[in-house]
Amino acid sequence: METVAEGAKAPKKQNEVLVIGASSVGTMFEWYDFFLYGSLVTYINQHFFTGVNETTGFILALATFAAGFLVRPFGALVFGRVGDIVGRKNTFLVTMIIMGASTFAVGLLPGSEQIGILAPILLVALRILQGLAIGGEYGGAAIYVAEHAPAHRRGFYTSFIQITATIGLFISLILIMIVRQMMTPEEFSEWGWRIPFLVSILLLAVSVWIRVQLGESPVFQKMKDEQKTSKAPWAESFGQWKNAKFVLIALFGLVAGQAVIWYTGTFYSLFFLQNILKVDGLEANIIVAIALGIGTPLYVLFGWLSDKIGRRYLALGGLALAVLTFFPLFHMMTRAANPALDAAQQSSPIVVRADTAQCSLQFDPIGRTKFDEKSCDIVKSQLARAGVSYTTEPLPAGSIATVTVGPTTITAPDPVQVTGEARVAAIAAYQKEIGAALAAAGYPTRAETAQVDRWTVIFVIVMTQVFTAMIYGPMAATLVELFPARIRYTSMSLPYHIGNGWFGGLLPTTAFMVVAATGDIYAGIWYPVIIAAMTLVVGFFFLPETYRRNIRHDEPEGDRVGK
Repeated sequence: METVAEGAKAPKKQNEVLVIGASSVGTMFEWYDFFLYGSLVTYINQHFFTGVNETTGFILALATFAAGFLVRPFGALVFGRVGDIVGRKNTFLVTMIIMGASTFAVGLLPGSEQIGILAPILLVALRILQGLAIGGEYGGAAIYVAEHAPAHRRGFYTSFIQITATIGLFISLILIMIVRQMMTPEEFSEWGWRIPFLVSILLLAVSVWIRVQLGESPVFQKMKDEQKTSKAPWAESFGQWKNAKFVLIALFGLVAGQAVIWYTGTFYSLFFLQNILKVDGLEANIIVAIALGIGTPLYVLFGWLSDKIGRRYLALGGLALAVLTFFPLFHMMTRAANPALDAAQQSSPIVVRADTAQCSLQFDPIGRTKFDEKSCDIVKSQLARAGVSYTTEPLPAGSIATVTVGPTTITAPDPVQVTGEARVAAIAAYQKEIGAALAAAGYPTRAETAQVDRWTVIFVIVMTQVFTAMIYGPMAATLVELFPARIRYTSMSLPYHIGNGWFGGLLPTTAFMVVAATGDIYAGIWYPVIIAAMTLVVGFFFLPETYRRNIRHDEPEGDRVGK
């Protein structure tokens, strides 16, 4: 029996670089694959949603974007249970293979012109597999590293897991830019977009080979030898209040805020630069890539620091800084990236005056809404396309909408009075009139590349990375330390993937809806600020300090109450 025990401890002596590297490389590879979908969705839609009717095509296009995020918590439940019953190593090895195979398959999948409606159906299925795999990958990798790490270095060791999402995004952006520079835009649109997906098979082979070298986690092996593994992880994690309350605290007192801050600093920053500030796409990608390259080491720094001073107040500090500075930072980004737009907004503010009951939400994800049947919609749809901020003032019921750009006021055509071809012509003339007024007031149609203050924009994005790193760097260690070993995989995976899959993953769409509803280009920032503020309050009152906990056995309840 002593021999077995000694054997169970053997994984502790595995090369530390191998343990951290194998877990981190595999997770980074998963995130690389996941981000390819978001970056190349325009090209994917061109090839997979052309062989179906318009409505079905739009619905499936939205499902392709959202499905991977929505199913991640279900992957956490499935693979978390397997990880607590079968083991850490084999579970996150399986999730990586599922992820890599589904991503490689996208590069080979025939388009709708070849196999019709089966193409988008298979694409959505692959996207779902990808989301399920990510749901099981993160928890396994984080737990595996933490259960190997010395107690005084858990934050440092697991911080390398935390940088994988940023590195995955960084590598995917770089590879896409390289491939695009190697061919014409037409070639990339036709077949070149598939290359990053096909390259993933090489990353998969290397990652699998590395992970096969690993043994089981010493903590799990010890529980297995002593027959103390959980037989019902779901019931223990979510059916017993002493554990379920920490699942809720992890979600609402830590992960939800981390997720919205991370997605704001990466995805939404890129969206804001390209779609709102009208910065050239390649220029915006380069700026974000440089900022991520600078910010990534900060995750390791704060992971290391959390081993010295604790994890709780670092996380709360990052949340507080984000809440206080996100609005000033995005205003700074506008001044730096598109100074002409910022100057025009200050000198010639835009005001729409209309019967507000006749104003529709300027958000049409499936392309079915008509914005030419109400005068308010005619005005706002043109301003939304121009990507400019405006305020709305109410007029009496039945009034025809007007728009004021600086000193110029223009009245919209009345859709009741003009119909058919006359309405089309009137709207076209009116749009030209608004365009001329915007140009006269100094509103640019795009950001001039020569005027972009790149290093100030990079500074803004790096600052968002600082806030994220304060929370995310130590977070894997915190989540591992919150839960008993026997249900750790299940318990920590679910809140992590609800937070990052739902609160974070749906942030770009939600923020854009808020911008469209308000006409304020900065209004989308309210979503991450409100979620981060909520998380700050919950975390302050309920999130315990965990960095001195013993994670190598099933702690009794008293040992899990933070000091």
